[in-house]
Amino acid sequence: MKRYMAVWFRHLAADRLALRYPGLRQQPFVLVAPERGRIVIRSVSREAGQLGILPGTVLADARAVYPDLLYYDEDPSQDKLLASLAIWCYRFTPITGIDGPDGLILDISGCTHLWGGEEAYFESIVTRLQAGGYHVRAAIADTMAAAWAVARYGTTHPVIAPGGQAAVMRDLPPEALRLEMPVIDRLRKLGLTQTGLFMDMPPAVLRRRFGQQVLERLGKVLGTLPELLVPVQPPDPYVERLPCFDPIRTAPGIELAIRKLLEMICQRLQQEEKGLRKARLVCYRTDGGLQQVEIGTNSPVRNLEHLSRLFELKIDTIEPDLGIELFVMEAPVVEGLTTQQERLWDLDTCGKKDAVTKLLDRLESRIGAAAIHRYLPEEHHWPERSVRQTTDVHEAAAVAWPEHLIRPVSLLGAPVRIEVSAPIPDYPPMLFIHKGKIHKVVKADGPERIEREWWIEKGLQRDYYQVEDEEGGRYWLFRSGHYGEHKPEWFIHGYFA
Repeated sequence: MKRYMAVWFRHLAADRLALRYPGLRQQPFVLVAPERGRIVIRSVSREAGQLGILPGTVLADARAVYPDLLYYDEDPSQDKLLASLAIWCYRFTPITGIDGPDGLILDISGCTHLWGGEEAYFESIVTRLQAGGYHVRAAIADTMAAAWAVARYGTTHPVIAPGGQAAVMRDLPPEALRLEMPVIDRLRKLGLTQTGLFMDMPPAVLRRRFGQQVLERLGKVLGTLPELLVPVQPPDPYVERLPCFDPIRTAPGIELAIRKLLEMICQRLQQEEKGLRKARLVCYRTDGGLQQVEIGTNSPVRNLEHLSRLFELKIDTIEPDLGIELFVMEAPVVEGLTTQQERLWDLDTCGKKDAVTKLLDRLESRIGAAAIHRYLPEEHHWPERSVRQTTDVHEAAAVAWPEHLIRPVSLLGAPVRIEVSAPIPDYPPMLFIHKGKIHKVVKADGPERIEREWWIEKGLQRDYYQVEDEEGGRYWLFRSGHYGEHKPEWFIHGYFA
């Protein structure tokens, strides 16, 4: 018997934005897009929906009622998010499909017993998605159409017993059949506000009064007509295997095996115009042991010589013992490779970017990727959000560095509380104590007030000072909140030298 689970992400686009900016949680906001000369709401957060704001509403009308309503531009990449969620669901079933702009359909036939039954299976999926920050409704039924209907309009238990979809559908509105709006309007004008009021009518009457679509939808809900599920295909993994007739025990033999595996992977990357960002070599020894080494790159690469040199730096860490009988090369992270054309006479920059990338790759192979950082400016005033880390050496900044602002060379991940002596409001401290050491301030500049970005999160503003102590150390300090409202709190947030 076939069983299906429908998962409805009620506020998918809004949930995605709230995951990116946690300060938006518990706040009403909407996502908008231009439409026929007007700005129209396309998606709403749960809190905005509770206020009665619906998708399709003109933004100006909504803000006339709720002036403080936050709004953001719609993100067109929602389909990619749904596809990634469908692939995430492979841990529960091998057949998953995308259902419209905000839903998934899972073929769960023969899978639920691994979780102890349908109830536990249902709870596991819903709980994990909710823990990930998504507002979801779901249902399980014999047919995809019935599961879809109960997930969106059902008010009873969402796990429908086998063969029970007809009884459940009787209490649902005609919208649960996914009918076109003119058909729904015609049904409601006749007082047919529940599916059970017309689902037992003779087919000829339904076809004559409301069209063929009603019969088709009822047939799919009840299971008398088939409904096709188009599964999402996971990306074909980049994996190559090299078995050895004689176990390999020497470094030259391992090097030769690595090169052969890389040749096979690079050939496929060449055909697909892609490059790898991470590669992993797994060595299976004759005694059952495993040896594993991994490399990473700062940009997509399919250059055989460069990748071979990166692995050569790792060969010394491989212990073949009695010999290696199987080599497996994996490329878990692969990205599209774009070529950049250099200007003909720009001799100063020709090849320099590629050389820097290769140098960084070799350094990371020796000392680890965590030891190398690159920062790009972000369009935010709040210091913690004004920069972000990236591992792509070719990625261009979306905004320019604020050259008119003086900022520390090293910004702490989180401000550290300090004790200060500041006799006059709005003046810098005379001294401060950090990590048990007293720093007497001899030079200072400020304050520079930085207001918190209220549309992201609420909180106090900060007054920043640049100070220099007797030993020449320069620090970035700030006082939190307005002076006099409460006991001032001081923090150190960065170092200039």
